[in-house]
Amino acid sequence: MFAVVFILHVRFPKARIFVDSFGTVPAGCFSWAHMADVPQVPKLSIPEVKLSSSSGGRNMPLIGMGTAADPFDETALKEAILEAISVGYRHFDAASLYKSEKPLGEAIAEAIKFGFIASRDELFITSKLWCTDAHPDLVLPALKNSLRMLQLEYLDLYLIHWPLSAKPGKIGFPVPKDEQLAMDFNSVWAAMEDCLRFGLTKSIGVSNFSCKKLENILSFATIPPSVNQVEISPLWQQQKLREFCKSKNIVLTAYSPLGAKGTRWGTSEVMDNETLKEIANAHNKTVAQVCLRWAFEQGLSFVVKSFNKERMRENLQIFDWGLSLDDYKKINEIKQRRLFPKLEMVSPNGPFKSLEELWDGEI
Repeated sequence: MFAVVFILHVRFPKARIFVDSFGTVPAGCFSWAHMADVPQVPKLSIPEVKLSSSSGGRNMPLIGMGTAADPFDETALKEAILEAISVGYRHFDAASLYKSEKPLGEAIAEAIKFGFIASRDELFITSKLWCTDAHPDLVLPALKNSLRMLQLEYLDLYLIHWPLSAKPGKIGFPVPKDEQLAMDFNSVWAAMEDCLRFGLTKSIGVSNFSCKKLENILSFATIPPSVNQVEISPLWQQQKLREFCKSKNIVLTAYSPLGAKGTRWGTSEVMDNETLKEIANAHNKTVAQVCLRWAFEQGLSFVVKSFNKERMRENLQIFDWGLSLDDYKKINEIKQRRLFPKLEMVSPNGPFKSLEELWDGEI
């Protein structure tokens, strides 16, 4: 079981900004010389976890802000990240696929300039290796390119995005069926380990890996993966994978814990679930808070995205209450189904010819 550390942070020296009638910060309106002082924001107690294979890096905040935006608007994303930093988020999850590294890097630079944070070291930054770069000779150049986009010297966590390689070239989703290739796991993971040894990332891990695929990595890894980021929600609880990762001291990070409602790839099934609504009403909480509290009580970290300031705050307010045994009984009775099976990663001529092969039966 990994250790969870509670850290008090969110520090704000006095800064001056323009604000609109809704209390938000319009684009391009930061100023040190006009308007009223920013009020001191109450400090938040946000749990953090120490990663097993960390090379001198900071602990990972259990709540991260996702940056996979749909539709993608670079300016809106940068402003949302600044807003998130202002309300207390310190963990940001990016990827070369999301095109979010550039606006994230710009937001970090502005947050330091405006005094929202003292330095980049206060943040935990994750990015991911896309399939087209999942080749042993392309891993290091891909990470260096991510760092250039982010304007950073190192990542806190670098993940293999999918257990799949693709023909080198343009980054995009879905990967064309005729360009999907079997990954040379041994060589690609060795290159990931080199990234850590060279100080370009503090930790390494994977995403969308089944128990079987993790077992394969662990069989030859000199540095085991610290994290496996996968789909988890009350509607897809991943009990088998949770138990496996716990036994191997691998932190599980849940993506789309709320179903990614409102995106082209998302679903409303989580937020519209009647059982979760009933539990939320009983606690005077939102369905999102119930889902995130459930994830926290399972020992998970999670990545959640909202560009709405009030919902950003609500998603952080999950640590001063708990779910009851009756709540758990109801949640455990929710019918389980993988909401994002990713048929796009299945190809008759590729390494995974069925969802059964992609997920090794974990469907």
